[in-house]
Amino acid sequence: MSEPVSEGGGRRARLTRERVLRGALSVADARGLGSLTIRSLAQELGVKPMSVYHHVASKEEILDALVDMVFSEIQLPIPGREWRSELRSRADSARRILARHRWAIGLLESRRRPGPANLRHHDTVIATLREAGFSAEMTAHAYALIDSYVYGFALQEAALPFEGRDSVGDVAEPIMELMGAGEYPHLVDMATSYYLRPGYDFADEFRFGLELILDGLERSLAP
Repeated sequence: MSEPVSEGGGRRARLTRERVLRGALSVADARGLGSLTIRSLAQELGVKPMSVYHHVASKEEILDALVDMVFSEIQLPIPGREWRSELRSRADSARRILARHRWAIGLLESRRRPGPANLRHHDTVIATLREAGFSAEMTAHAYALIDSYVYGFALQEAALPFEGRDSVGDVAEPIMELMGAGEYPHLVDMATSYYLRPGYDFADEFRFGLELILDGLERSLAP
């Protein structure tokens, strides 16, 4: 049997469900979820749209699979180990993965047909909290609180007009000019005394907030 040929006439890898989903992930990462259609996916893969339908029935099926792929990339905590360390590592991992797949921030908890990686992730986080001694009620509170913080921080981080250490100044300088009339003294003071200091990185705020949450959860475990 001859190898499949792309629309451009060149040889290409045989189309599989895995290749279709990896192509969908590439489209979403490069151009955003709004640009992901069966047609754009087919163009990414170098095939006709009908070829895609041999492996996925709809865009909704693709979205279910993409969410599962993202969950599979997030580091799982290990139940029974020191819970703060495990949940800290899991939160750091989730933030890194969401920075890589920014389109997924608002999608992770939206699917009605969760895949195995999604279900395994939630089951393992719950097991970690329960093994640490949290009641069912406090486990629900803790899980919601941590994920709200991680997802919210990832969303805010993705929207910022600067990125990385010492990058705030490039954006802040023209804004500071708008504050020159003295109408916003607290903003000016905050910027000059903290945000514009050498080495400032908004990403450092993540660990500070996460530790406050873990501290509060640890106090709830006290007899």
